[in-house]
Amino acid sequence: MIVAETNRLLISKFTLKDAPFFLELVNSPNWIKYIGDRHTKTIKEAEERIKTGHLKSYKTHGFGFYKLLLKAENNKPIGTCGLIKRDTLEYVDVGFAMLPNYESLGLAHEASIKIIKLAKNVFKLDKIIAITTSDNGSSIKLLKKLGLTYEKKVTPFEDEEDLLLFAKTL
Repeated sequence: MIVAETNRLLISKFTLKDAPFFLELVNSPNWIKYIGDRHTKTIKEAEERIKTGHLKSYKTHGFGFYKLLLKAENNKPIGTCGLIKRDTLEYVDVGFAMLPNYESLGLAHEASIKIIKLAKNVFKLDKIIAITTSDNGSSIKLLKKLGLTYEKKVTPFEDEEDLLLFAKTL
């Protein structure tokens, strides 16, 4: 189901049929480096992650992470962008990830602008946050370009890694 559109992208809900793409995305080098190895190594595990993550979030919160489909390549899935409400953080988190061949092309920026508009106008959020590792220069640059500003370091996950938290009032 398409939830939004930009000049170059269709933004669509994930389904279980997206497991092969999701498996590729979560095992891409920058996902593992900056987001972390989620130990998703089979189609079945990818389906389970979609079920317990994306589909559950759509049902519980009305939003979640969406797949990004590149119009110029027959709506090929090339990344993800969306919103997540984490139990360990006060506000809804915006995030993005792209397959390696589609990084640094402005596609995550394009998708994030649309997702932030949805956060404000459809989901009626008054503030969003984003978290990233301190060595992820590309994400930090994009978050600043989107108007988020650094607030503090946080440790939201059990791995005890400090992450940078950026925020924006909508």
